[in-house]
Amino acid sequence: MTSRFPRTPLLAGSDVEAKRAELRAYFHATFDAYESLFDVLDGDEAYYRKPISLRHPLIFYFGHTATFFINKFILAGLVERRIDARLESMFAVGVDEMSWDDLDDSRYDWPSVAEVAAYRAKVRSVVDTVIRETPFTLPIGWSDPFWAVLMGIEHERIHLETSSVLMRQHALAYVRPRPAWVPCRQAGDAPDNVLVDIPAGRVCLGRRFDEPIYGWDNEYGEHHAEVPAFRAGRHLVSNGEFRAFVEDGGYADDRLWDDEGMGWKRFARAEHPTFWVPGDGDWKLRLLTEEVAMPWDWPVETNCLEARAFCRWKARATGLPVRLPTEDEWNRLYDHAGLADVPPDSPAAANLHLDHWASSCPVTTFAHGDLFDVVGNVWQWCETPTYPFDGFQVHPIYDDFTIPTFDDRHAIIKGGSWISTGNESRHASRYAFRRHFFQHAGFRIVVTDTPVTNPASAYETDALLSQYVEFHYGDEALGVPNFPKALADIAVEAHRRHGNGRFERALDIGCATGRASFELARAFAQVVGIDYSARFIQVGARLAETGSLRYTMADEGELVTYHERRLDALGLAETAGRVAFWQGDACNLKDVFTDFDLILAANLIDRLYRPRLFLDDVARRLNPGGLLVLASPYTWLEEHTKREEWIGGFKKDGESYTTLDGLKDVLGAQFDLVQGPQPVPFVIRETRRKHQHTVSELTIWKRRS
Repeated sequence: MTSRFPRTPLLAGSDVEAKRAELRAYFHATFDAYESLFDVLDGDEAYYRKPISLRHPLIFYFGHTATFFINKFILAGLVERRIDARLESMFAVGVDEMSWDDLDDSRYDWPSVAEVAAYRAKVRSVVDTVIRETPFTLPIGWSDPFWAVLMGIEHERIHLETSSVLMRQHALAYVRPRPAWVPCRQAGDAPDNVLVDIPAGRVCLGRRFDEPIYGWDNEYGEHHAEVPAFRAGRHLVSNGEFRAFVEDGGYADDRLWDDEGMGWKRFARAEHPTFWVPGDGDWKLRLLTEEVAMPWDWPVETNCLEARAFCRWKARATGLPVRLPTEDEWNRLYDHAGLADVPPDSPAAANLHLDHWASSCPVTTFAHGDLFDVVGNVWQWCETPTYPFDGFQVHPIYDDFTIPTFDDRHAIIKGGSWISTGNESRHASRYAFRRHFFQHAGFRIVVTDTPVTNPASAYETDALLSQYVEFHYGDEALGVPNFPKALADIAVEAHRRHGNGRFERALDIGCATGRASFELARAFAQVVGIDYSARFIQVGARLAETGSLRYTMADEGELVTYHERRLDALGLAETAGRVAFWQGDACNLKDVFTDFDLILAANLIDRLYRPRLFLDDVARRLNPGGLLVLASPYTWLEEHTKREEWIGGFKKDGESYTTLDGLKDVLGAQFDLVQGPQPVPFVIRETRRKHQHTVSELTIWKRRS
């Protein structure tokens, strides 16, 4: 680029009008750069021929970033009217994160290039007007409508890079060199890639929501980790270093590829890196608009699957534990090098932010301490799949930016490439692609015996399970207090007044997802939670182990909302070590489940296939003077309990025989009723506007000594 490309702006200060002018300049520079990139396409046909089968033709991306502004501005309330509903629908979705074997054969009635260019001009005018005329205050925050302005600009900067990758995969006949996009002309022999010792250290990742600079949702929250010492390649793996892998038959050796890599390799018929071009006697490298003699000292560009195969080859050849770095290890490299984000008013000390060339450059150009290219030149693949930091939230007007990548199939890339600008260039950014995809991405090797551990990323989507997680750990609904907590509080207080004086062991039978188990552990030294459902038990066990859980809730129709619940936010983190969860049948419990001072059975007896068997057996599991706490709405249904097994809720000898009557008859020989009956209401949310409101009857029984 002929002038310094503006950095992502700080969103704080005291002068709103100065900030307004800065944001206008930031927007127009971005919009100009994007259109300048598309100027490398040679003729209209280049817009409609797919560079690769897995992605849309470039006409989609030419229109997509413009329609994004309008679609998000509508959601944020910054504009009231659409410009062109047809285009804003056609270009809204389909930035196709497809599997390598999921071909998109859809046929679209794409508009002409001139029509899309005219639409972009209208969008430019609308966005300019919004920035000039919309009132806002500083700092601009995550929840402010004006945040959508930055969202649109940074989104276009992402597609500046992804579109350049597609152009690089286009046939040369469809692209032409342009003065604004001149590559590096320096090249030489590949350096020896020696290993550098990286000392152990702690990484603290994540951003505060009040930080006055734009970020994507996956950057927010907290993550802390102790990273053991390791060694890392001084340089990114170069074309010359990777050449040995190619010439040694690395692409043909199936032992070097995992199942995912094998599937992609066979589909793509890969024999060498995608941007390598075989020639007469030597290789060439495909750049944005031309092919050049292979610069062996530039970083090799591969997908993650190729990078992993190289690491296995290197490990076999050297006998060392070679692999890709984790996200935490990359951040240790960043801290070790003492780096900072691109300065606002001077060139980046890296091949980054379009400050130098429209291509990679030799891996020996930018030293960062005793390493090179810790940031810039090419993105660096990590072993870590995308996952949310603790405290992650979904932005309400862009709920599908990161969530679809929480699938253990998208690998994080770090460091940025020569065309990474704005948010992309910041070290806090967290972008990810499927492992078979191509960006301007390469890799650095690390040598370490430390195994890769990947944090859980998936959201629970089972509707019933999510309802119970929300029921146990979610927000209060319709003014009704949290039911499991209320029961546990009542049980603990009753045990203080009526129990045997021991607070050693408690049993939460029918514990579902476990909230009452954790609450009981505030008072009891050990709590056992048992439920028939393995899915429910796994939720409690996961919370005890990790302290957090993520899930979706039905909102309306196909729409869902995303939630994270944490034990520490509920004041329950310190109880996790005193709770153990087991799968079990309340009507056939193992003999080891005895010696309890309190047993809680919440909303259980009317769901058992033989409730009398459970009640007859429960006394031997309680210590003398221990309490049995029962709560149930007594909704007897034959789908759960055969009619002859009901405890009550029917006519007996011509008179109404309630479940409480039945409980007195069954438990009377060994228990005294010491509290209740008393009503305890509860609410289960099904959707945003549909809730089940039920009242459970609580009774507390003391086992006779």
